[in-house]
Amino acid sequence: MEHVEIVLEGPGKNAINTALMITLKARLQAAGARPVLLTGAGDSFSAGLDLKELTQLDPVGMRAFLERLEDLVLTIFRHPAPIVAAVNGHAIAGGAVLALACDLTVATRNPRTRIGLNEVALGLRFPPATLEVVRFRLPRQHEAEVLLGALLHDPERARHLGLVDELAEDPVAMARRHLLAFSRHPLGAYAASKADLRAGIGDISPDQARRFADEVVPTWTSPEVSARIRAALAPRPQA
Repeated sequence: MEHVEIVLEGPGKNAINTALMITLKARLQAAGARPVLLTGAGDSFSAGLDLKELTQLDPVGMRAFLERLEDLVLTIFRHPAPIVAAVNGHAIAGGAVLALACDLTVATRNPRTRIGLNEVALGLRFPPATLEVVRFRLPRQHEAEVLLGALLHDPERARHLGLVDELAEDPVAMARRHLLAFSRHPLGAYAASKADLRAGIGDISPDQARRFADEVVPTWTSPEVSARIRAALAPRPQA
């Protein structure tokens, strides 16, 4: 079966904003039950959430933004056909989350590339469904280092930690080869087995939903986090 290739395109290094999430969700829905290759435009996969948009959101807007992000992560994670991420450059924070939500992640060997989940370094808490997806994909022995260490890693270290599954000089070409191999399996059996393996992941209880609204969302709009985000956006002095 012919696969669909979807390219993340957003401001800067493909920052994840509302427009990108709407477009990506629509393209995934249009893909139906076909295999998908997900990669980034230019020289990056995605450098994370659009911090400029985040600074403009009030608590109501932030909750809507994070709920849309949760829905997108689960749409990728639950895509019935094979879905492979070709991490062609930086995959940071939300960008790394989207890659991890795929069935397999192939990253560039370029040592200048940075991959990681640095949410804690910004003072942010993970939304509940996103955290479950990330924990499902990360090796248990590396969870604390990846999530609490909140560092950005070169591709070799990222592969060791389980942030990516494989490295390649040409990650897009390698991702295509994996999709072809996956697609040789009966897709009905693939979809059913994938659903069985991931059953319950991302199914948020009413208590988790309440804590998300009452505890997680306010951290994203707190003065402390706003200050950290603005500092991250500030121009760096020239050496």
